[in-house]
Amino acid sequence: MTSTTLTPENREKLKRVSTATLTTALFKRGLRNQFIQDVRPLSPNAPRMVGEAFTLRYIPAREDLDHLGVFEGTQHPQRVAVETCPPGHVMVIDSRKDARAASAGCILVTRLMQRGAAGIVSDGGFRDSPEIAALGFPAYHNRPSAPTNLIRHHALDLNAPIGCGDVPVYPGDIVVGDGEGVCVIPTDIANEVAAEAYEQTAYEDFVEAKVREGRGIFGLYPANAETKAEFAKWRPDWK
Repeated sequence: MTSTTLTPENREKLKRVSTATLTTALFKRGLRNQFIQDVRPLSPNAPRMVGEAFTLRYIPAREDLDHLGVFEGTQHPQRVAVETCPPGHVMVIDSRKDARAASAGCILVTRLMQRGAAGIVSDGGFRDSPEIAALGFPAYHNRPSAPTNLIRHHALDLNAPIGCGDVPVYPGDIVVGDGEGVCVIPTDIANEVAAEAYEQTAYEDFVEAKVREGRGIFGLYPANAETKAEFAKWRPDWK
């Protein structure tokens, strides 16, 4: 797999595009399964989320290994992940779509935020979910879950390929979250997808403005030659 660095310009562009637009851009490239299923933002007021994936994988807990004493040292993988997730990255947790116990709680999410992470995603649940929602930090999960992770989850691998909400996530993939959910972009095409989706967003804003004025969609969405010329004149005014 080729690794390509997302440029600062395209990182900013991704903050202005929707996961809906991104999934269409990815579909055009043959990628149909890049939208993480059954996760939603804890707070509708959190900013858009864009960052490289830093992954944590859980397997089912086992009683002789997963007890409260494991948190007394400094090597528990969940805690190590929180302390090593690089700034600007999104922690993505494979919780096996099991929200019967929490993937993390407010203290750990707050620590991630303070360390400069871009967000956190789990296909399980978070405890202290009202407090996490109040942070204004991008956080996505399936549903609230009060029980400690040790009841159901054994933290294992850090920064290895995982599955989250039925989507394969590789370390370094670009993870984008908005009010609708979370999309994963393979790193080697992230720059071209960001640039294309940004231009598509400009066009869709133009289309929405025209539809609000009463225009029909034929010849507008998708555009015919006349509409493309009209958009080209409108485009410099897009903010």
